[in-house]
Amino acid sequence: MGRLRTAVLISGRGSNLQALIDAARDPTYPAEIALVVSNVPGAFGLERARQASIATKIVDHKNFPDRESFERALDGLLREHKIEFVCLAGFMRLLTPAFVTPWLDRLINIHPSLLPAFKGLHTHERALAAGVRFTGCTVHFVRPATDDGPIILQAAVAIRPDDTPDSLAARVLEAEHQIFPAALALVAEGKTRIEKEIVRIEGHNPPGPILFNPALN
Repeated sequence: MGRLRTAVLISGRGSNLQALIDAARDPTYPAEIALVVSNVPGAFGLERARQASIATKIVDHKNFPDRESFERALDGLLREHKIEFVCLAGFMRLLTPAFVTPWLDRLINIHPSLLPAFKGLHTHERALAAGVRFTGCTVHFVRPATDDGPIILQAAVAIRPDDTPDSLAARVLEAEHQIFPAALALVAEGKTRIEKEIVRIEGHNPPGPILFNPALN
């Protein structure tokens, strides 16, 4: 069985893309990063991909009259490159059901909060304003609703009394870099299954601690 041909969709600097590239350098890693696509022509993540000799493409949403035609072009590109699975890594475009449905359960996203808390943007500012004691990040299968879908992995990050949105974001990002490659590996190895919109992980029996995370233990 070959490695899972994976595309990563980005809009910016691509630090989570880099984490996936680094993991996939190991020949035993079950997924291959075969294509990186950006909707922003100058995204630094494209340079990360080029440095790793990964094919890159630009599908600039500004060149399309509507969301539907943009997504048709994106879908066609993925199929042209024989992509089997898609990771959203800081891809700042909302995808419609017309795109999500054909890629159902073959499309995952990473979000900088412990979903379902703090969906959408400005997650760190909102977490600090709410006074929560923990925040974190989530890798989940994508559904048409924003930041919705079965959760694969999460990592919890404690909020410190002196945290700012920037300092908190930096620590959450470190956790993102750990769980995104781990989640993709679980899916690529066939160790996840979805039952009534809940992800079950093969061989995973949490020992009890509330903050247990299979990616970090």
